[in-house]
Amino acid sequence: MLDLTKLAQQMQGISQQLSLEATATRQRLEQAHKLLDLAAQNQPRLTENQQTWRDRLSFTAAEPVEPLNRRLPIPVAPAVHTVLATDGSQIAPSHHEIAYCYLINIGRIILYYGQNRLPLVDSQPEIFYRPEDLYISRQWGIRTEEWMGYQRTVSEAMVLAELGEAVRQEWGAEDGIQEVKRGTGSRGQDPALENATSKIKSSISDLQSSLPDTLALVDGSLIYWFLESLPGEARDRILPPILASWNRLRDHKIPLVGYLSASRSGESINFLRLQSCPYHEPDCITHCPGHLNGDASSPLKRAPCQVLDPLKDTALWGMHLEPGQRSPLWRSSARILDLYGDHHTYFCYVHAGTEIARVEFPAWVAEDVHLLDVALSLTLAQVQKGYGYPIGLAEAHNQAVVRGGDRARFFALLEQQMIRAGLQNVGISYKEARKRGSIA
Repeated sequence: MLDLTKLAQQMQGISQQLSLEATATRQRLEQAHKLLDLAAQNQPRLTENQQTWRDRLSFTAAEPVEPLNRRLPIPVAPAVHTVLATDGSQIAPSHHEIAYCYLINIGRIILYYGQNRLPLVDSQPEIFYRPEDLYISRQWGIRTEEWMGYQRTVSEAMVLAELGEAVRQEWGAEDGIQEVKRGTGSRGQDPALENATSKIKSSISDLQSSLPDTLALVDGSLIYWFLESLPGEARDRILPPILASWNRLRDHKIPLVGYLSASRSGESINFLRLQSCPYHEPDCITHCPGHLNGDASSPLKRAPCQVLDPLKDTALWGMHLEPGQRSPLWRSSARILDLYGDHHTYFCYVHAGTEIARVEFPAWVAEDVHLLDVALSLTLAQVQKGYGYPIGLAEAHNQAVVRGGDRARFFALLEQQMIRAGLQNVGISYKEARKRGSIA
């Protein structure tokens, strides 16, 4: 039980501290505004430095692919469109339960707008109980609970791709796409077949362009930072199926968006560090070896270019964007993206009215003007319909979340099955039993 009386005594100085931090933030924002103006004037030189000295930088700075002073209005979403979304939740394994297993539940959402169709709003559960599911990660020193989270990320991507294919099948596009693939496989053997394949491709392109605009939404970043610390063999079980799912979305011309609310990223702020660097060459390893692990909370440990720390990107773009506008596009420089191939992640910041959101998409979306407009316009429409947060993601979360009652029913069902199978001594540990029935 929380003792609020004791807690109140520790909160007396919090308002004063927050006031001091607000004043410091305003000063940093003023400096960030000046640095952004200077960086816009020197953008080609700074970009060249960022590319040349990337391996010598002690920080990750994104690369702007549009002028830094660009602020673009987001197009209005078409009346007829479709939105797909997935989100996941889980029941973690516990040795104190009646069986050591875990469950992943993926919320699935298809919202049809202007099409007079009922939405798909449900969840897809999957239970993992085999030894290869529970213990495979231990050979790499990864706890089962962590591996469960990685598997959930894979499941979210795969289910999203399945939803995209289902939507296209409803319009008859899938059969044509498969026909194109079969025809392409025989290319070069028969000129008549080649000609037929070309015509089929043209027909499918016309069909896809006539389909309602469709958006695939996921909650959170498309940059899976956790992969950097994983052994190669473990990473190869996580990343390839995710990228394969993204390939399926790309084949169907469905833009993929990762939506980050309250983002704490500083990738674009870090680009301004190149402008504030006092050295001609931004070689952190040579010039600032003692600041490679500098703590932003301690001025004594900061490098000369850390004048804006701990300011975040959202604070910077909150000063420069109007509602309905987006920032310039940025290409992330996270090293894990070297393994993404054609799916290298780009991002921008969007003033969604209630907050500055970070919106991420693969390269094939960022480099296609039409897909980029579809991604941004439908994302903003989702935020507006959800009163500050994409309604598709909110509903996917609501479908996925496993509440206390759901957990109890899950284990009750499992207990019934174990008893039917003739297993004896089925029950929870004494520790768990005592925690559930306190005598205090």
